Amino acid sequence: MSTLVPGLTGLALLLAVLVLLARTVVRVTVRGMSMEPAYREGDQVLVRRGRTLEQGQVVVLEQPSGTGWRLPPLRQGAGAAAIATRSWLIKRVIAVAGDPVPRDQVPLLATFPETRVPPGKIVLLGDNQAVSLDSRRLGYFPTDRVLGVVARDLPRRG
Repeated sequence: MSTLVPGLTGLALLLAVLVLLARTVVRVTVRGMSMEPAYREGDQVLVRRGRTLEQGQVVVLEQPSGTGWRLPPLRQGAGAAAIATRSWLIKRVIAVAGDPVPRDQVPLLATFPETRVPPGKIVLLGDNQAVSLDSRRLGYFPTDRVLGVVARDLPRRG
């Protein structure tokens, strides 16, 4: 009996860690060419949820429809089934709330009156400008639509 309890405790701890990881780390498959050459169609990345956003990070965020977002933002810790119901973009963070508005990189933002990125907003660009749906076409993105930050690239298969 005395060896059974530590074994069960260890198993319970392992299960708790796995549940926590499932809520904070998500595997995402890249679709499209907007982040080439850094990320190509079929590449897989691990996305860490709940991180503070900073310039230069690559993020995965919900893709808007033609009229905005059709569903409310995902709640923190939403599971894989909820994540699978959405369409996602992968983009690079150019500016976060409080940063100067990058009008030189995003001419569309020259039409916005503020000089600093507003709270709750970010500026995102795809590396492949020719095909990227990003701030050059849509302006600011709301931070509550960000799934997370790319934490690691996974090795290519085959």
